[in-house]
Amino acid sequence: MEKAVFNELRRIVYEKSGISLGDNKEALVASRISKRLRALNLPSHSAYLNYLMSDNGEELVQMLDVISTNTTNFFRESPHFDFLDDVMKKWLAAGQRRFRIWCAASSSGEEPYSLAMSMLEAAKGDSLDLKILATDISTKVLKFAHMGIYPKDRVKEIPASLLHKYFIKHKEAGETYYEASPLLKDVISFRRLNLSNPPFPMKGPMDFVFCRNVMIYFDHAVRQPLIDECFRLLKPGGYFMVGHSESLAGISTKFKTVKPATYIKPS
Repeated sequence: MEKAVFNELRRIVYEKSGISLGDNKEALVASRISKRLRALNLPSHSAYLNYLMSDNGEELVQMLDVISTNTTNFFRESPHFDFLDDVMKKWLAAGQRRFRIWCAASSSGEEPYSLAMSMLEAAKGDSLDLKILATDISTKVLKFAHMGIYPKDRVKEIPASLLHKYFIKHKEAGETYYEASPLLKDVISFRRLNLSNPPFPMKGPMDFVFCRNVMIYFDHAVRQPLIDECFRLLKPGGYFMVGHSESLAGISTKFKTVKPATYIKPS
């Protein structure tokens, strides 16, 4: 890939998604954009850039789909789910029955489905007014998440009792798949959202915001307004969760640290 083409592509990616691509990402970008070259039958990366610039916006979505990294699994970084369970039990004991959670980088759906299972299990059969908003910039993974159908190797982190309770087992052409049941699907809404472009349309207040393993792709100029917006959307006493490889170091914020990767909006 020509350096000038790479620089223009990463400028567009940053402008439209907030994802900051360093000089060391040229080979990765070239490899992922090559998928679009084949799909469009274009001869070169420069030809692709020309196509992108003349497109009506649909190809931009396709490009961001292939550029975005979507690595996740069920109950990833399990201490966060243990913490959620503890907090939920305290809130339930205090009489709270309405819960709102925002999963800001939902990827292929494992995180919001894990959140739904955790919340429903904490309730122990009690009726909840529970809604989980799951957002991502990639339309491809959102479509997959909305379907909620996972091959056998993708559900291995789910305890057997929860898998049996919350997923429907299917077999097709010798392969086994698990589909999220209506118990989970009914409490989750999947929406496309660009985290680099606040303010967001949600009003809140949220009880939890999970914004995990996405800010590592953003620079300070994108992180600061994103964190400010998460603070706005949370209720006083609500919790903000980031990935365990992330922190709010260097960010001006009123969040208070509870434990690593876990913050609270002061009451």
